[in-house]
Amino acid sequence: MIKILFVCLGNICRSPLAEAIFKKKLEIEGLSHKILADSAGTANYHVGENPDPRTIEIAEKHGIPVKHKGQQFKKKHREEFNYLLAMDQSNFQNMTREMGGTPSNLILMRDFDPYGKGEDVPDPWYGGMNGFENVYQILNRSLDEFLKHIKEQHSL
Repeated sequence: MIKILFVCLGNICRSPLAEAIFKKKLEIEGLSHKILADSAGTANYHVGENPDPRTIEIAEKHGIPVKHKGQQFKKKHREEFNYLLAMDQSNFQNMTREMGGTPSNLILMRDFDPYGKGEDVPDPWYGGMNGFENVYQILNRSLDEFLKHIKEQHSL
C-alpha cells in the first residue's frame, strides 16, 4: 500500500481538501485499494474537529465528499507514509523541524503544479469562497500531476 499524507497548518482547509480530491481521483482510477491518502496539520488547533464548512462546501460543489477529523502531524509520520506533501514553505519548515531534518519523501504540493511550480498553496482561511475555489483549482491540477508521478514511480 502506497501512503500519502497531505499537510497544512490546522488540517481544516487545504490538506483535508487535498485528501478528499485525491481520494476521488483514486476512486475514478480504480486505485483506492493500492493508495491510501490522509491529512494532518502542523499545529494542534483543530485536532478532532471537522474541516472548515467552506472546505466542505467547495468540495461538494465539485461532487467530492469530505470525511475527515483534524489530526496533528507527528515525527512518526515520516516512517508511516511514502509521501509527505506540505501545502507551503512554512509547513515544510515546521515538518522538517519536527522530524529533525528533511527526508526525501517530503515534497511541496505545488512542485506538481504546472502553473506555479514550487509556490505555496495559499491559505484561504481569512478569505471568502473565491479563495477556497482558487485552492480547489490549484490542488486539482497539482494532484493530477502528482497521481501521474505516483503511477510512473510505482508502475501502476
